[in-house]
Amino acid sequence: MRQKVTIMLAIMASMLFAALNQTIVGTSLPRIVTELGGMEYFNWVFTIFMLTSSVTAILVGKLSDIYGRKVFILTGLGIFMTGSFLCGTATDMIQLIIYRGIQGFGGGMVMSTAFTSVGDLFPPRERGRWQGMLGAVFGLASVFGPTLGGYIVDHFDWHWVFWVFLPVGVVAFILILCLFPKTETGEKKKIDYFGSLFLVCTIIPLLLALTWAGGEFAWTSPQIVGLFSFSFLAFLVFLWTESRAENPVLPLYLFKNGIFSLSNGIGFLIGMGMFGAVMYMPFFIQGVMGTSASKTGFVMMFMTLSMVVASAITGQLVTKTGRYKTLALAGLTIMGIGMYFLTSMNTETTNVSAALHLVGIGLGLGMAFPIFNLIIQNAVPHRELGVATASIQLFRQLGGTVGVSIMGTIMASRMESKLSEGIQKNGSLADHPELAGKLKEMKDPQILLSPERLAQIKAQLPPEMSGLFDSFIHFLREAMNYALSGVFWAGTVVMLLAVVLTFFVREIPLRTTNRDTDEVDPEGNRARASKVQPQN
Repeated sequence: MRQKVTIMLAIMASMLFAALNQTIVGTSLPRIVTELGGMEYFNWVFTIFMLTSSVTAILVGKLSDIYGRKVFILTGLGIFMTGSFLCGTATDMIQLIIYRGIQGFGGGMVMSTAFTSVGDLFPPRERGRWQGMLGAVFGLASVFGPTLGGYIVDHFDWHWVFWVFLPVGVVAFILILCLFPKTETGEKKKIDYFGSLFLVCTIIPLLLALTWAGGEFAWTSPQIVGLFSFSFLAFLVFLWTESRAENPVLPLYLFKNGIFSLSNGIGFLIGMGMFGAVMYMPFFIQGVMGTSASKTGFVMMFMTLSMVVASAITGQLVTKTGRYKTLALAGLTIMGIGMYFLTSMNTETTNVSAALHLVGIGLGLGMAFPIFNLIIQNAVPHRELGVATASIQLFRQLGGTVGVSIMGTIMASRMESKLSEGIQKNGSLADHPELAGKLKEMKDPQILLSPERLAQIKAQLPPEMSGLFDSFIHFLREAMNYALSGVFWAGTVVMLLAVVLTFFVREIPLRTTNRDTDEVDPEGNRARASKVQPQN
């Protein structure tokens, strides 16, 4: 048992290393862009990591079922450390984007195999506490990463953002190399190259379309329609390929298992709700409430800390009781209630009130997030552990991408509607061409997130217009409040749907062993190994 705990500490160090390198970039990137230039490529620093990590996670999930986890978690760590080192050597934005893509390849391997490795080391009944602790690692990275990133760029050279945690990666690599047991994988099987290719051709255009739609391009633009069409055609070919493959990269018969299918669907919805809160709550705190960026990070920290606590406690409860459905329902309900409370906020909301609402979301997310990993792992044959674990990560990622895209469209539409309505009613603006000339720039909600830019615009106006400017800023905050309330209502509906779907997830006993004699069949029923449907 001591060796297993040591291995888990090494895995958690790997996860912390990968997660911190993701979260630390957000607050430091503005300074990096200032030095490297290439502001027009700003979003690609995040997009490329999402694309490469999503693709490798699902592919490595299946490959690790064939060749074992150890080789992939070590390879992933090696690639991630190489990418991190190279990021610190970038001399322009294009190089940084390429190196972040390398990071993503490694990060996808680490994330996929880390969660799956828990299943190799422990039977489902014992996995709860460890799944909860891995979830807590993500939470801690979200707390300390942004703060540390800001501190480094303020006091040191920005290159250290990518280099500071390299020793952690080296230590984790050595521990896993020396201690991680070799997984018994049995007979080697043919790799599904065509299925892998068409899966990649499905995922990448889909994620790009969802990332760009409503922002870079309109939803009905040729670019977005073309990407969706290409993704759909690739998906059809993927289904045809998988139905004939000897050893499919994503076995379609897994989706006959109701527990597997429903849990992935709920994971998709959790991703929508989680990213909706994480991405758009800072808009509200800074843009509507007028809180500074540094204090915004402090307010958001309450959600993350409550998520860490709830994740750790929930994992212990699952391991102790062997029950999980009630906890999953409670977590999603609490998260939904937290989203509902966000819809009641306005320009008078205080930082304390916002923090309390976020605590509710964090508690619910911390309860639900690790449980569905466990549910899926417990509901499939152990030989499919890797691909099953990778699938829920993929569906969460897709849910987050879809959620951010749809909610961004909701926000932009409601913001435009409110601004047009208010400007038409406010005839006084037509009498002040100096202010009217600034309206186009100030219609962008991002302007509210930059107090320096607001002060600059105000300083360019005649003193007698100061009062009118302040009134317009208040109106702009009201418009953003109206826009974001629509976003939070969408999140509330999404979480309500997740709660409803969870009622239909059958709770089956958590296995107490990883032996094949304690498997489940494709419909999620307990069965002897001889009755489990074969892969081919």
